[in-house]
Amino acid sequence: MKFGILPPYRAGVTADPEWMSAFARHAEYLGFESIYTVEHVVVPVGYAERYPYSDSGRMALPDDCPIPDPLDLLAFLAGRTERLVLATGILVAPHHHPLILAKRLATVDRLSGGRMRLGVGVGWMREELESTGIGFEDRGMRLDEILGILKLLWSTDEASHRGHFFAFETVHSQPRPVRLEGIPIHVGGHSKAAARRAGLYADGYHPLGLDDETLSQRVALVRQTAEENGRDPDSIELTLGANMTAFDDAALEAAEAKGADRVVVSSVAGEMAEMREEMDVFAQRFGLTA
Repeated sequence: MKFGILPPYRAGVTADPEWMSAFARHAEYLGFESIYTVEHVVVPVGYAERYPYSDSGRMALPDDCPIPDPLDLLAFLAGRTERLVLATGILVAPHHHPLILAKRLATVDRLSGGRMRLGVGVGWMREELESTGIGFEDRGMRLDEILGILKLLWSTDEASHRGHFFAFETVHSQPRPVRLEGIPIHVGGHSKAAARRAGLYADGYHPLGLDDETLSQRVALVRQTAEENGRDPDSIELTLGANMTAFDDAALEAAEAKGADRVVVSSVAGEMAEMREEMDVFAQRFGLTA
């Protein structure tokens, strides 16, 4: 089992360069495989859209929580680490123009020596998407087109595209990612559409907020979609999330039984000493090695 780690956004420390540098370096030292960042371009005050991953319908984060740009934060951490995979979990791709996104992702990947992993989703907050001019009902179609364009730009010398949302003629997009096949793409989300998208396009599936029965159904749908489109379903990784302090041997066995390749753990500790202690205990318990 591989373990990733998510910084404690709720503690308001993720825009603190010293805190984040120490956090990432310690994660790498202990043997965590990856570090994850999240995205909210803005958080509209008093948003009405229901957050799908809590009973309250509200994010655990305060509306004014500092949430750095996920790729800029990963670029910063790339210069302070050597081995950690730099992952988004999840980047809300419909906010981004694919030509600009392809360039930013490839730049981080090149400068980090090929450590970038792209986790993408459609986004759940209507007000946030509409704030950047994105139609809420169009976000799935937009994401599908964006993913196709990213793969095109990373594999074609002179790329052209004419689609529903984007069009361009005969362009170079350089630098390209380190790997010839491009940056690994993992699709996040809880819907059937997300599972189908993972089976069709992605190198990984990162479901959120699902009970065991629904998770099993979604994973089966990922595999079915992959097979129907001539892809090897075993090549698609499964990433799950967990609370670091609550994750125990039974939770590990359960994750393995579900077919997980990776668990991304999180904590709310805001003091570095407390966070280091939690990370140390976790690493020792599960035999992480740098």
